[in-house]
Amino acid sequence: MAPIGLLRRGLVTVIVAIGVTALGAPAALANDDHGGAPGAVEYVNMGDSYSAASGVLPPAPGAPPQCLQSLRNWGHVLADRWGYRLTDVSCGAAETRHYTEPQYPGVPPQIEALSASTDVVTMTIGGNDSGVFIGAIQACATAAALTAGTGNPCEEQNGDRFNEAIEDVTYPSLVDALKTVKAAAPNARVAIAGYLQILPEERGCYPVMPVASGDVPYLDDIQATLNDAVRRAAEATGVTYVDVTEASRGHDACRPIGTRWVEPAVGGTNAVVVHPNALGERAMADRAVAELG
Repeated sequence: MAPIGLLRRGLVTVIVAIGVTALGAPAALANDDHGGAPGAVEYVNMGDSYSAASGVLPPAPGAPPQCLQSLRNWGHVLADRWGYRLTDVSCGAAETRHYTEPQYPGVPPQIEALSASTDVVTMTIGGNDSGVFIGAIQACATAAALTAGTGNPCEEQNGDRFNEAIEDVTYPSLVDALKTVKAAAPNARVAIAGYLQILPEERGCYPVMPVASGDVPYLDDIQATLNDAVRRAAEATGVTYVDVTEASRGHDACRPIGTRWVEPAVGGTNAVVVHPNALGERAMADRAVAELG
């Protein structure tokens, strides 16, 4: 959802910020690997860490190392499944502004991967804008430490400010970004996914996810606001919205290994915490197939 630095280890460490049948390991397509059959569909995967699958091993050969792009992200899964010719420019910590400006030295604006010959575009984006969603998780983790995981200290301290920032800043930025993508790839089918559920709707799992019990529904509501902003921006720009909310209920970071699609802050299997694992990336690909197929 949104890359950024590491929640202090064991507590406030969210690294990099913020998309039907099980698949085997994806084919070894590199970041700019023009694989696929001659005349294959030209496919570009863009966006942030949820598209890049930051923290999922192995890393994608040829990708900028600072982008933490995985060979098992949903773009590679989709390209392998459909035989698409993949160009993957997804990058952990990307914001909507990184579509039109460099994110790091040597990492060009993502929009440069698009052209009139692009056939399909997928992405997750928006979770890092203004640091709102990562900021909410960090604020709630800090607040939970002060109350030993009880009450709703994060909500009491922050009120509606995160939801207001999503409405006032993130939503219009998403609309602008999607318009830019459509203009750069006028012949492409463009899809944007929401973010997999991080927490249950009500009961959490402190300290595995360091959020106070009463703040679990508060954070869930912020994520719902973010996903709705993504949905509305897609609708406003004629882009396909890949809804992952209901599919990912029951697969949040509080679930055991093999069930969860998002790794927790403590005791997870990915180097990048509070982000999708390989199962989550495959689930995102499944939802994309349902929407685009």
